[in-house]
Amino acid sequence: MHRRTRRTLLILAAVLVFLAVAIFLRSKAPPEAARLLPESDGILYVNLKPLHSFAHRSLKPPQRVPEYQQFVDAVGFDWEQDLDEVAIALHRMPDPTGPNGPVAYSMVLVGKITGKKLNDWLDTHATSRESYAGHTIYSIPSENRTVRVAQIGYDMVAVSNTPTAEQIHSMLDRHRTAAWPFAGSTLLNQHYREVPLLSLAWGVGQIGLPFSESGAIKIFGFSLPLESDSIVIASLRWTGSFHLRVEEIAASDEVATRQAAALATLVTVARGFTMPLGKNAANNSLKELLQTAEVTQKRNRMIVTATLSPSIFSGLTSEENSSPATQP
Repeated sequence: MHRRTRRTLLILAAVLVFLAVAIFLRSKAPPEAARLLPESDGILYVNLKPLHSFAHRSLKPPQRVPEYQQFVDAVGFDWEQDLDEVAIALHRMPDPTGPNGPVAYSMVLVGKITGKKLNDWLDTHATSRESYAGHTIYSIPSENRTVRVAQIGYDMVAVSNTPTAEQIHSMLDRHRTAAWPFAGSTLLNQHYREVPLLSLAWGVGQIGLPFSESGAIKIFGFSLPLESDSIVIASLRWTGSFHLRVEEIAASDEVATRQAAALATLVTVARGFTMPLGKNAANNSLKELLQTAEVTQKRNRMIVTATLSPSIFSGLTSEENSSPATQP
């Protein structure tokens, strides 16, 4: 074989190997929207693109209140139909009763964004502006907080309502290194590998913070036997039906055993409470969730699994279509 031909084949083989490794690493990497999030106590991520196909099969165009319709017309972006991905960082506030509340948020939103319309709306409603890393950060007052917004890509927007601009600055800084598949926050690097592959939605870290009240996590009026600062890995996968998995990392094996027993008892009690509820999409989904819920324990980890059928979306969308107007 000619030396030049052999060299060409070797170079081609090396390029193919490099591309294969890059594709493999990218498949294992967190979504870019999550990699842009700043350091935080918890992370939530939802991929709405597959869910749109379920929800919109029977979903008619919504009727909107005039104020929300004006917003949609102004920015050219409908949260219900144009939002494809949401990544949220949860920040515990040192003073839960302070002006910033118990939790602040930093978000990356991905979707069909009309940049000029959005920036025009932000420019009209902003009380101040800041130029940082080649982007304009708009400060919008909202409920005694300042919400900072910056468009960081043709289909991506960063939002943060933290007390300072540090978090949105971090997101803009991370955007410059987003091509590296394993860039991201400490929390993401520590726990994303434990998220099941192809999860439509997942959360890692102290994701119970929004439901925290007096040191306990409360959902549907029930106090769960979990600490508000527990490290949790939660996921929702689609394999013909929706599989929910929530895994808590307890302080010890004994704590996990105690919490698993308490949660199993709570699930049994909740099944009894929900049995008399009337039949509608929300109640049916809650009943199905409780009926299929299983609580297990492995060493210092408590694991909860449950299954939901895809029919919940047809029920929920039919109820939504019957409502007179969609609120913003």
